[in-house]
Amino acid sequence: MSRHHRKHSDHILGIDIGGSGIKAAPVDIKTGEFVSDRRRVGTPDSGEPEAIVEIARGLCEDFDWSGPVGCAFPGVIRKGHTLTAANLNPAWVGVNADKVFSKALDNPVTMINDADAAGLAEVKLGAGKGIGGVVVMITLGTGIGTAVFVDGRLVPNTEFGHLQMGGVEAEDLASSRAKNDDNIGFGEWSKRVESFLKEMERLFWPDLFVIGGGISKNFDRFGPRIRLDTPVVQAKLQNRAGIVGAALAAYRDS
Repeated sequence: MSRHHRKHSDHILGIDIGGSGIKAAPVDIKTGEFVSDRRRVGTPDSGEPEAIVEIARGLCEDFDWSGPVGCAFPGVIRKGHTLTAANLNPAWVGVNADKVFSKALDNPVTMINDADAAGLAEVKLGAGKGIGGVVVMITLGTGIGTAVFVDGRLVPNTEFGHLQMGGVEAEDLASSRAKNDDNIGFGEWSKRVESFLKEMERLFWPDLFVIGGGISKNFDRFGPRIRLDTPVVQAKLQNRAGIVGAALAAYRDS
């Protein structure tokens, strides 16, 4: 079992809550590297707050952690409260999660939306580092997550995966789940992603799109096919982004 009682002010525990797994690792927020091996626990089927908070508490204990904790969550977070929880349990709606987690973990906890966390990691330490203007992070997964930054500052809780495209939500066309459900190849799917990004481009005039999510590992199979005025690049932190971004959010609050 890995032990990591916090010794450095720039080490923060990041927790990434997903629909299928809950992952955690202490992060060096200067480099984005994990300073201890990552641990993963399956998300309980119930998705209820008590069960997930208990797993987070166990992960905190596993690392013998004392200090700030950042927690990425698959839902809208406003002033520390969880307002949606699409892939978990409706009991999360309206919970003061900052307070509930902080009490259970006996450490100060900062909640952040999971796409916002991934975007924060990319803007501070990854593909969006040093880019001024408007940067839009898009995570292509079960749904489509979005995170918008203006000169490095996050505009929280954007949900542009729900944009209507021809009467259908974008994430029902261009997510990696849609690719699998519709059994289409990267060629046809890349056209759908391009259509979504063109709509985002028309609305935001961004300086950069960063594409993340598990399927971004295959960026070379669809990225070069996308024709836009805006540069489109592959996320750099891959599956570390949620944990690293959660830690960065907590650092910002500490």
